[in-house]
Amino acid sequence: MTPRTLAAVAAAVLVLLASCVGAGSPSVAAQTGESESTNGSPNPTVTVGASASVEATPDLAVVRVAVEATAESAEEARATVAADAERMRAALRDAGVPNGNVSTEAFNVYPQYDYSDESRELVGYRAVHAYRVEIAPDRAGEVIDVAIGNGATSVYGVSFELSEEVRQDLREQALTAAVENARADAETVATVSGASLGDVRSISTSDGGGGVPIPFAEDRGADGGSTVVEPGTVRVTASVTVVYDLA
Repeated sequence: MTPRTLAAVAAAVLVLLASCVGAGSPSVAAQTGESESTNGSPNPTVTVGASASVEATPDLAVVRVAVEATAESAEEARATVAADAERMRAALRDAGVPNGNVSTEAFNVYPQYDYSDESRELVGYRAVHAYRVEIAPDRAGEVIDVAIGNGATSVYGVSFELSEEVRQDLREQALTAAVENARADAETVATVSGASLGDVRSISTSDGGGGVPIPFAEDRGADGGSTVVEPGTVRVTASVTVVYDLA
């Protein structure tokens, strides 16, 4: 190959390399621009959390009572409890408590042993039928007296609650107040920072536990006085977390 031919080939190779480098440059620039866009600063936001509570007088009392008996045989213990439980339920019906408001929470028949001589000796059987009675709060004491006077042997406790309808209404009130509190806080933050409050970007909610009041029970004397149970108030709390855009 002559020197002139070699020069021509070299020139052609240089042109080809130049064209390849030129074709690659736009692609590199495009990737850099996309990265800058992805890593760019997002629109400013403000996140606020707020809560609110609503209190109300409970509209439901739950009285837990039990009928218990001990006997030499399991069948005798069961039969005694069954008879006393039926007597108690009949008395509650006569007092105006619907059958649907009385339900079984637990039923057990189990052996009892004496371990005093370092040995196990069967001494009898115990039967327990526990009930849940739902009633208006101002009748809780009355229900206790009727149950105890007609076969019940134990009162496991009294709790005051809200019916589902009332609880839902109070929750909506608490949520409304919580959202209003959150917006007021966000507007304050925006004003102080020299911005204006924009649209809601996201919102989440959570419910606080509704406080159940501890009842006050009083037995008005040993001369047949009635039991008085005084409920407090129930608190329903709702919390929100709101993210707002800032303009």
